[in-house]
Amino acid sequence: MLSTMASIAKHSSVLVVEDEDDIRAAIAEILESEGYEVTIATNGREAMEELSDVRYVPRLILLDLMMPEMNGHEFLARRQAIPRLRNVPVMVLTAVTTDIPPGANGLLRKPFSVEELLDAVRSMLPIAA
Repeated sequence: MLSTMASIAKHSSVLVVEDEDDIRAAIAEILESEGYEVTIATNGREAMEELSDVRYVPRLILLDLMMPEMNGHEFLARRQAIPRLRNVPVMVLTAVTTDIPPGANGLLRKPFSVEELLDAVRSMLPIAA
């Protein structure tokens, strides 16, 4: 029988939006090893393309702020205009600020440890899977 946290992870999809290849790959690997389904995007534009499929609504978005093409602030503004995405929690990943930007639900300062990442993800996902 799966534990409650493993059960939550097994049914949870996370969209990781990060332009740094090594960071994006590490986050995806960590989350997948914990049972999360991970979709990746290298910038806000790619993330919006992933989210254009109305069948795909992640349970959590991990969002870098400083990215080319469409940065995190632009992504947050565009996301708010899409009703089915408004309630998806967003955890901002950044080294440049300690303030949670408008439209985000939390902030994780870079660099972060594996345990800090997992704690942040768990804190943002609703208990009901």
